[in-house]
Amino acid sequence: MVALSVVVLSCLALAVATDVDQCPGGRTIENLRSDVVLMPCKKLPCKLKKNTRQHITIKFKPDKEIKELKNHVQAEVFGVPLPFVGVDGQSLCGKIENEAGEKVSCPLSAGNTYIYKDSFPIESFYPEIAVRVHWALRSHGKDVTCFEVPAKISS
Repeated sequence: MVALSVVVLSCLALAVATDVDQCPGGRTIENLRSDVVLMPCKKLPCKLKKNTRQHITIKFKPDKEIKELKNHVQAEVFGVPLPFVGVDGQSLCGKIENEAGEKVSCPLSAGNTYIYKDSFPIESFYPEIAVRVHWALRSHGKDVTCFEVPAKISS
């Protein structure tokens, strides 16, 4: 299992930590609640406005080489996990930088610090409902890190 220190950084000085939860049954990540920042998400539930983009930045340091890294993002709707279209299954290898801000690609070396920056669309066809978002970074089908956060999709 790939252990990972996760610290989420903000691109903007005004961003604040997002009050996320550990994934049930997953590996405990110290300080996860204070380290995750989703922008914009000023308070819970995060408001996901249709036809906008949500931003995330995660700083991490793997203790083993990572050959592939993908998003696994689902929205729990009425107790049923559904893939978050436009985000789930996407490769992260082209969205990683080193600490100096230089683009890097997979494989990612153990012991080095990397920064994953991304944004994703809130599509117009998403239903206007409250959801629980499950977000994991996966390597070879196993969660490297994982969190959940309540959200509300609206116009």
